[in-house]
Amino acid sequence: EADLRIRDGCDHAMAEAKMLTIEDIIFGAKERKSLDKDSKQKDELVISCLRSLAMDAVQQANSGHPGTPMAMAPVAYALWARILNYDPDSPQWMNRDRFVLSMGHASMLLYGLLHVAGVKEMTQEGHSTEKMAVSLDDIRNFRQLGSRCPGHPEFGETGGVEMTTGPLGQGVATSVGMAMASKWFASNFNKPDFPLFGFDVFALAGDGCLQEGVSAEAASLAGHLKLNNLCWIWDNNQITIEGNTAWAISEDIPTRFIAYGWNVLRVGDANDVEALTRAFLAFRREQERPTLIVVDSHIAWGAPTKQDSFHAHGTPLGEKEVAATKHIYNWPNEKFLVPNEVKEHLRQQMAQRGGCNCQQWEKMLEEYKTQYPEEGKLLQNLLDGRLPDNWDRFFESFPADPKGLATRQSSSACLNYVSKGMPWLLGGSADLANSCLTTLKDAEDFLPPASRWGHYRGRNLHFGIREHAMGSVMNGLALCKLRPFGSTFLVFSDYMRPPIRMAAIMEVPSIFIFTHDSIGVGEDGPTHQPVEQLCSLRCIPGLSVFRPADANECVEMWKHIVPLQDEPVAVVLSRQALPTLDRQKFSSASGLHRGGYILHDSSSSCPDLILMASGSEVHLMLEAHEVLSQQGVNVRSVSMPCLELFKMQPQDYIDEVLPRQCRARVSIEAGRHHSWGSLIGIDGEHVGMISFGASGPSKRVQEEYGFTKQAVVNAANRVMSGRPQEMSTRALGLLSWKKRRLSK
Repeated sequence: EADLRIRDGCDHAMAEAKMLTIEDIIFGAKERKSLDKDSKQKDELVISCLRSLAMDAVQQANSGHPGTPMAMAPVAYALWARILNYDPDSPQWMNRDRFVLSMGHASMLLYGLLHVAGVKEMTQEGHSTEKMAVSLDDIRNFRQLGSRCPGHPEFGETGGVEMTTGPLGQGVATSVGMAMASKWFASNFNKPDFPLFGFDVFALAGDGCLQEGVSAEAASLAGHLKLNNLCWIWDNNQITIEGNTAWAISEDIPTRFIAYGWNVLRVGDANDVEALTRAFLAFRREQERPTLIVVDSHIAWGAPTKQDSFHAHGTPLGEKEVAATKHIYNWPNEKFLVPNEVKEHLRQQMAQRGGCNCQQWEKMLEEYKTQYPEEGKLLQNLLDGRLPDNWDRFFESFPADPKGLATRQSSSACLNYVSKGMPWLLGGSADLANSCLTTLKDAEDFLPPASRWGHYRGRNLHFGIREHAMGSVMNGLALCKLRPFGSTFLVFSDYMRPPIRMAAIMEVPSIFIFTHDSIGVGEDGPTHQPVEQLCSLRCIPGLSVFRPADANECVEMWKHIVPLQDEPVAVVLSRQALPTLDRQKFSSASGLHRGGYILHDSSSSCPDLILMASGSEVHLMLEAHEVLSQQGVNVRSVSMPCLELFKMQPQDYIDEVLPRQCRARVSIEAGRHHSWGSLIGIDGEHVGMISFGASGPSKRVQEEYGFTKQAVVNAANRVMSGRPQEMSTRALGLLSWKKRRLSK
């Protein structure tokens, strides 16, 4: 009923809003004196409702975090009711302000907001429905299996949730990518009289978020890029799970952010809605810097025995404490109470601002497409998730070449082919563009215009040596419908594993490019030679890991990756040159689209032996193939550029490539064996790494660690004779490596 009373006409709502603006309330003394007492009382009702919903839901679930929602309810209310440019009826409106709950453990604050604000559920096609994104029944089932209100907010599971949060620091770091996306959209599509884009990004963070290293990386980058459309709100309650924050941290955080180039504001009382509103308006007036608003708060505010206690951080308050707290709030001791006047008060304010702005934006977009048809078509494709027509027209195949190219080189050429056909592809590296070869040659740099080094319309991003933040920023860009890539050496993927995992959980198509993929790195030694990283990445559900064997597999890889809409990928590339295979002799590289394919067969009958490999070891496999064929072995060689994709193929195809009756199998890869067990079986053997590598010329290191055709042939003979290398042999090899220092 609240919606029907509110949305009776945008013009009428705007006329009412003009009677008393926020600026009049805050900066006009007379207006401050005449502020409607009834309105202030309703403000308090909404805040008390949000607090009580959090207490009730956590208590019923007997699990969760009640204290932070109780403390931050006034902050959330001031932002959503008075500032946020957001339409609950169209929560995927592209120019909406983004609200990220970085401290995801306070999820009941967000669920309460979504319910009271009346945020609608959206279809997969992006159309609004009449169904609530979060119903009261959903809140009653907080933290239960299948509920729309999981323990931490999950993107795609609950309407109105901008991103999955929970691992502290990821939310604020990802919000930097969202703010960058807003700048990029505005610089590329806005025209005179058509300010289509310019959304702000707000992230609510706790002490833990700002202690995590990724937030420091991201804050440094945001300050450098002068993202004045970014606002972090710090819940400074001085409490973490173990107790007072003074036990673990004593630095001056506001001064640190000033050094990053941020505008820092402070609100001394989290319950002061007017002071909070002033701070948000001050953020809106800032022209050059991101803003940190420090909000001094009391965890579990109002709880007679739990306020300011770490016990309110991760456990229910208890029925008696909940009842006593509601009494202090002057709120009825009734569970899950949401009066109509509470919903109406918040929804009316949001409709007058965000609702009307959304309707006006939709009209503006249609006029824009009429006046600027080329840009309008491009933008509509981007918003709809459609690739431009003939986006792949720039691709070229590579001629056979025994010397070949490093796959980082051929992938670089492909990346630039994609860039020409897909104008919203953008990305960069963690200070390794010249090594990873990920610079877009015909694109500008994404930098503040005042720097004179670039512009916000640029597509070459400079992340600096901030791998962790790079991954999070990429996810923020992807959540705003752009197609980001980021690159570094494979061994440093460890620095950015959390955002890679988050990309897989959220199902966003971030592209993680990793070069220098094996002990083939050579002289840099074991610190830079990845050994376990391939297996580690392949363990992430929903992440496809591609390791192409030559230039033409790179071409097919990029043709496969670009159309993906809900799947992140890791691209793993060599430093050293690899031959470009003669596809007249070997099977077409288009087999890559099935993850693995028969590259070379000795005959058409069922093989006596199957060799399989990825990346640079494919060429070693083919060398061994020739030796074994000359010995009369009916051998099959299989290229496996993406194990995850291969395992998703129909079983008939898998059996065609790897016949079950052939149990003599050898896998070859310059990494650990764990990825290959399901493919080679208990009768197979893996030629790979047992220990870390060593510093030396690449070829000498590879020979030292058994990457020779003779080693592959020996392994093949063992499995064909039914005597594959035993597990204990690998263990002894590792033990021998550990003892090497003692023998020196």
